[in-house]
Amino acid sequence: MAGFPVPTDPVLMQAMETELHRAMTELGTAQAPGVTKVSTSPKDAASPKPYFVSFTVADAQSVTIQAQYGAIAISNATHTRTADVQVRLGSPALDNTHGVHRGSALTTMALPLSDDRAALERTLWFATNRGYGKSLDALETVKTEQQVRAKEEDASPDFSTQKPDDDVLPPASVLALDTEAWKARLREISGIFRQYPDIYYDMVALQASHQTDYFVSSDGSRTASPNQVARLIVVARTRAADGMDLFRVETFEADSDGHLPAQSEVLAKTVAMAKNLDQLRVAPITEPYNGPAILSGRAAAVFFHEVLGHRLEGQRQRGDEEGQTFTKLLNKPILPSFLSVADDPTISVFDGHPLSGHYLIDDEGQPAQRVELVDKGVLKTFLMSRLPVASFADSNGHGRAETGKMPTGRQGNLIVTSTNTVSDAKLREMLKAEAKKQNKPYGLFFEDISSGFAVTTRRSPQAFQVIPLVVYRVYVDGRPDELVRGVSIVGTPQAALNSILVTSDHQDIFNGECGAESGTVPVSAVAPAMLVSAIETQRQAQGTQRPPIVPPPPIDSKTMTAMKGGR
Repeated sequence: MAGFPVPTDPVLMQAMETELHRAMTELGTAQAPGVTKVSTSPKDAASPKPYFVSFTVADAQSVTIQAQYGAIAISNATHTRTADVQVRLGSPALDNTHGVHRGSALTTMALPLSDDRAALERTLWFATNRGYGKSLDALETVKTEQQVRAKEEDASPDFSTQKPDDDVLPPASVLALDTEAWKARLREISGIFRQYPDIYYDMVALQASHQTDYFVSSDGSRTASPNQVARLIVVARTRAADGMDLFRVETFEADSDGHLPAQSEVLAKTVAMAKNLDQLRVAPITEPYNGPAILSGRAAAVFFHEVLGHRLEGQRQRGDEEGQTFTKLLNKPILPSFLSVADDPTISVFDGHPLSGHYLIDDEGQPAQRVELVDKGVLKTFLMSRLPVASFADSNGHGRAETGKMPTGRQGNLIVTSTNTVSDAKLREMLKAEAKKQNKPYGLFFEDISSGFAVTTRRSPQAFQVIPLVVYRVYVDGRPDELVRGVSIVGTPQAALNSILVTSDHQDIFNGECGAESGTVPVSAVAPAMLVSAIETQRQAQGTQRPPIVPPPPIDSKTMTAMKGGR
């Protein structure tokens, strides 16, 4: 059994509060070690007092077990405590984080694992002093830049004033799981790929973590929030004869390893994945296409996350570099009137399935909130951190960050709903009819999608790309659907979003992780399948390496019998 002692709450938070009080009372009034610009006079402009300091500590316990081809490759357990110290100098209207200097406020440092209060306080003291020096340098740079630059489009403050939150929840429970039992399960799952000689890579991993995030700030917030998650990930890769690399991923997620799906379900999906990869190897490459298509619920969820969700994050509405696709479209239609979009991190389960983007307190100590982003097609608001933008001065509980990054407005659980729905069978018939209307021999059906990315900066075209894993041609003349490969979805957001004609009558879930300027955070998206009148695709990179020259080692009869359940 793998386990860790339960962290004792008071010592860590008491140490955080003690050093926070000391930082606010002493910094800026005396020479701080390692800070060359600090004067002994508190009135000296070169030695400003912080107007805001916060400490965030992530106390994380994790177990990772990884197998490949029926054998364990990695097995480890870790316990880490990491502190993010944020120091802001100046005033909320203009501080050291202005513009491109947001990272100047943050200093990250590992903390002692034991509840040794003296060691904890000493480490926090050192990190705070280091952070003060960084902030001091950045503030001088910001002031200089403000004197020589042109007037900014959005003159909003650099930090919002929020009501303090005092919500200390019980810490995450002890992380304990039967590692030997899980090793046996992973060996059985990954052993399936031994039977497929053309699959040259597989990885089956269990990732279980229990984390408690502690937060204290000079404006009076004091929070602690637990998070527990277990993920079972199955990945496999193959290569077509023409050099194109192909992969499939299945992810299972729950709040604990005991709530993950039964082994029989995982094995069935793993076999289906392996067979699909064999089919993809010999599937034809589809040509660039512009015409009607259906995106399955999972595919539509990723589509909305990339095409719409990122562009509704608050920080993308200000700054010289951001394209600001929807900034000037508040209270105007940006979607068909039958679609609404909300982001609700407060819900942990949808239709009986867990959601990765669930949290109760964001990474700036603010309570999570449901935010109605688009109501009946009309844009209503943005996902806000404590970085204000024009017309929106306050956080709505979406300030999120990976440890070591400054929080920004990020998605949590993006939920798309529709009032114009039909059955899946009817949606398919409508696809054929739309393709026929456009004189297309087929429409496309995107069954599964891995990921995507959105370009939001103004120096580049406002475009997106989504990478499908499983795509079919649906022929209007009644021929069987044809599996194809080598295609990615591309386009511009407003054109793509306004081409949606109708959706299915049920929603599907995509759980994953999203990377952006504030790091990688868990997210979910929920959406119905949708029919679009026009979607544009392009060829994926071909690849130049040939498949493995010699076949893999043969499987002996004893191993084959064991994999089939014999002895």
